[in-house]
Amino acid sequence: MVVGVCQISLSLPGVTSLKAKRSIVRKVLDRTANRFNVSVAEVGQQDAHRRAVLGFAVVSGDRRHANSMLDSIASFVEGSADAVVLDRATELVSLGELGDWMG
Repeated sequence: MVVGVCQISLSLPGVTSLKAKRSIVRKVLDRTANRFNVSVAEVGQQDAHRRAVLGFAVVSGDRRHANSMLDSIASFVEGSADAVVLDRATELVSLGELGDWMG
């Protein structure tokens, strides 16, 4: 099993309130979750008007598939007209077969 996580830092130019920021972030998170069936959350910069940090997680049986999913998610988020991607970090963690740790 492979768990893949991706953290994307966004700039939200022109946003002047937390309410406007939440609207944009919620739209990006909802669209991404619906399109890719992944876990999503705002994971940082919650009190900053023009910055957001989003987290995405996937679980797969194949490392290449997990990495491909995260790449697709990042490309999808980059296509958002309301946000500019500043940074992206990805990590894949491979866990052994169930029998390996069950004894």
